Amino acid sequence: MQPDDVVLVITNAPDQLLAKRIAHLLIEEGLAACVNIGQQPVLSIYGWKGEVEGAEEIPMTIKTTWDKQALLVQRLKELHPYEIPEALVLPTVAGYQPYIDWVRSLTSVSKA
Repeated sequence: MQPDDVVLVITNAPDQLLAKRIAHLLIEEGLAACVNIGQQPVLSIYGWKGEVEGAEEIPMTIKTTWDKQALLVQRLKELHPYEIPEALVLPTVAGYQPYIDWVRSLTSVSKA
C-alpha cells in the first residue's frame, strides 16, 4: 500500500460515551478524518479464555490513511478498556476522489 492510501479501521466500544471520546481524540490528534459510531449496540459473541462470551458493543468505523493506521491502532489500545480491543485495518479499492482527498488532507499532519 502507498502511505496516503485510505483505509478503514473497524473497532467496537463498550458504550456510546467512550466511542465518542475515542472518536474526538483520534480526530483532534490528526489520526483520523472521520469516525462513524453506531447508534444501537450490536451483540458480539466471541471466545475468551476458554469460554463463549457475549457483550453489547457500539460499532465504530474509522477513516484514515495507511501511514497513520499503526499510530491510530496504538492510540486505540491506549484509550480502550479491553485487554485486546478489536482493530481491523481494511484497504479501500476505490472511492469518490474528493472524499479520498479530504481524508488525506485531515490525516497528513499530526496534531499530537
